Amino acid sequence: MTEDSTISNEAIAPNAKRLLWAGFMAILAAGVGFAIRGGIFDNWGTEFGFTGAQLGAIGGAGFSGFCFGIIIGGVIGDKVGYGKLVVVAFALHVLSAFVTFGATSKVNAYDMLYWGMFIFAFANGTLEAVANPLVATLFPHNRTHYLNILHASWPAGLIIGGILGWVLDDKYEVNWKIQLALYLIPTVAYGIMFFGQKFPKSEASEKGLSLGEMFKDVGLLGAAIVCYLLVLFFKSALNLPDAAAYAIGGALLVVVGVITRFSVGSVLLFVLFLAHALVGAVELGTDGWIQNITGNILTSEQGKILFVFTSATMFALRFCADFIEKRIGLSPVAILLSCAVLACIGLNLVSGITSFGGALLALTVYAVGKTFFWPTMLAVASDRFPRTGAIAISIMGGIGMLSAGMIGSPGLGYAKDRFAGEELQKSNPAAHAEFKAEKPSKFLAFEPRHGLDGTKLGEAQKAEAAKRTPSQKAAAEASIAGDRRTLVADSAIPAMMAILYLGILLYFKSIGGYKAVHLEGTAGAGDKKA
Repeated sequence: MTEDSTISNEAIAPNAKRLLWAGFMAILAAGVGFAIRGGIFDNWGTEFGFTGAQLGAIGGAGFSGFCFGIIIGGVIGDKVGYGKLVVVAFALHVLSAFVTFGATSKVNAYDMLYWGMFIFAFANGTLEAVANPLVATLFPHNRTHYLNILHASWPAGLIIGGILGWVLDDKYEVNWKIQLALYLIPTVAYGIMFFGQKFPKSEASEKGLSLGEMFKDVGLLGAAIVCYLLVLFFKSALNLPDAAAYAIGGALLVVVGVITRFSVGSVLLFVLFLAHALVGAVELGTDGWIQNITGNILTSEQGKILFVFTSATMFALRFCADFIEKRIGLSPVAILLSCAVLACIGLNLVSGITSFGGALLALTVYAVGKTFFWPTMLAVASDRFPRTGAIAISIMGGIGMLSAGMIGSPGLGYAKDRFAGEELQKSNPAAHAEFKAEKPSKFLAFEPRHGLDGTKLGEAQKAEAAKRTPSQKAAAEASIAGDRRTLVADSAIPAMMAILYLGILLYFKSIGGYKAVHLEGTAGAGDKKA
């Protein structure tokens, strides 16, 4: 392998831009569905009586399924053909709508919403298993720039979904099923754009590397992170006993060991995987709740407007990655370190907002911070570990999404429940007894705590301030105080990321600076037709 600092915008296939924008549309469909779902959490809580932890688990399924889609797709993509994966993803996107819409009563709502979100996420992951390696392969000398352009589609989808939610939910109170069905429009669009196209092979696949060789840099260290997150999934989503969940996770780790001849793997890639687990928890986990939290602190309508604003900020900035890297001179790792610091500061600022203007400022800092995390992490993994082909970046994406699903989203839901319950218990014990959820909220090894009943809290929040009973007023205020404490706790995640990125930056400085690595020779543009 050789290191290369060549700067070129040249693509390796004539249909590179068509594939780039088809991938853009596919991720946009995921963003639209994600944003609309975040805006109707309160609808589900009121209609079905869910607690914050239950809503967090449902939201988490919208991430965890992604892990399976992207990792499976990343491993088999070059073998079965990317066109076939697009067909599978399209079918799953349609299926997820039917499953989700099957939520008709408190008896079946949780299961239908959970698995509907899981299937939706599996489809999203399958598409990213196509789009990420495609763009990394098509633009081998400028991955940071083009992967950021590809992932500008995510905030674009959030903008569209946020505006739709603002208009249809807050203005006209359209049924949540109609709102959620709108993500099927960009789904049809990406299907049309991908149809009939030829796809280049990854650099590693073009060189004829075996699956075992592609997995060596991941090794046992990288696989251990995935297996642990899968254990959490087996325990929470499938309700398997601890022993069974760990047995399956251990067996999968042994399989990776056999495939790689028990390669330990790259320590740098292991650290990148750890950092991306934190990226998923703070970026996507927070995004899943931020409309709900800011809408609770201010108003539901303002929460949606602010969500659209931060998404628009991300969308614009992701087209500036090339300028920041090449003109300002920040390496991808330096960009990540700067973003982690800003995200930590931003979340603390958001926790103290009292007005719409203040929220705009605080969320701008947070939005700038989270903008470059995901695509720049993929670019670093692609630049430094080309022999992994699509596998390393697919596993990285899977780790991020599974972390968001198993840690970020349910963790924030637990925090909301815990802090709101503690605030109400402290301010009004009688109201706490009235509003306390029937079942305690649980998260990992943290002590189970009772949150507030979703239906009762929803009624208190919707009641006019002047007409609220004393207990309703206390519950609403406790919910806001709990949300503020949740954001402060959340800010610890980007603080940990900053420490990891600083270590990586110092490592590259010690070896002469950050450079992309390429396999010897020039990757060709072999193709498979959709």
